[in-house]
Formats: sequence, C-alpha cells, structure tokens
Amino acid sequence: MTSHLTQLARNNAWANDRLLAACVRLTPVEYAAHRTSFFPSIRSTLNHIHAVDRYYIDALTRGGLGAHAFYDAPDFTTAEALRPAQALLDQRLIGFCRSLLPGTETGDVITDRGAKGRVSERIDLVLLHLFQHQIHHRGQAHAMLAGTSVPPPQLDEYFLAFDGNLSGQGDGS
Repeated sequence: MTSHLTQLARNNAWANDRLLAACVRLTPVEYAAHRTSFFPSIRSTLNHIHAVDRYYIDALTRGGLGAHAFYDAPDFTTAEALRPAQALLDQRLIGFCRSLLPGTETGDVITDRGAKGRVSERIDLVLLHLFQHQIHHRGQAHAMLAGTSVPPPQLDEYFLAFDGNLSGQGDGS
C-alpha cells in the first residue's frame, strides 16, 4: 500500500506540473477570467488546490499550522508564482508517502477543523481524499483551460508502460 500511495503522489506532482506548465502560458486576463465551474476562474481553482494541499500535507507531516494552513494560504495571482510553490508541496507529499513504513499508513493523524475541533483520521484515507480532491479540481481547471488560447495538456496517461514517454515512468514503447 505504501508503494501505491507513493506512486499516486508522484502522479499527482506530474499532473500538477503539466497543468501549471500550460497555465503559465495564459495571459493574466485568461488566468483570472470568470468561467463556469465550481470556482469562478482558473486562478481561484488552482489556488484552492494549493490551499487544500497545504492544509492536509501540514496535518500529515504534523507541521503545526492547523486550520491556518488552509485559511491563511497565499493567493497566487499568476501561474508562474504558483508553480514552484505547488511543486514544493508536491515534493513534500512524495517525501511523506515514501517515509511511510508498511502498516503505518493505517495509523491516525489529527486534522484541525478550526471551530469544529480536532478530528482523528486514518493516514491512508486522508491521502486518498487528497488525491481525489486534486483529480476533481484539476479536471475543472483542465476543462476551463479548454476555453482559452492554451490547449489543455494530457493528464490521464501516467501509469502504463505505453504512456511512459509522457510521464517519465517508462520508455514509452
């Protein structure tokens, strides 16, 4: 299970980087433009992804920020500014998953829910929730990107040997 979680974290970083590399090519107007989705722009969607990642990665690594990790998250006005910050979080997540020893993934971590209190959660379930959250909102940003001058990148080819040329996971043959 720990190896699988590490692979999911690596896929997460790869997909974030591909999406943000495309978003860097947007004009500031396109990046911030009002669009139809759960969040009203590519900018706000990508900032939300970063804020939630910051919250859960801080909880998993026992960083001590608690709910402030989410509520005090920076607002990146450009994809150029967000890309290295997201990459840093993604590397922390990969490192965390790599550090898990077999059996420890079912241990508990405390999530600080602010006024709602502290909640004990299973580590593996927090990770699966985080990956699902990423996929959900990346898909929204990806769809919004289709309405800009920048074509959305391929994000769903990662794990198979056939797709290795895209993901860097295999030889692409």
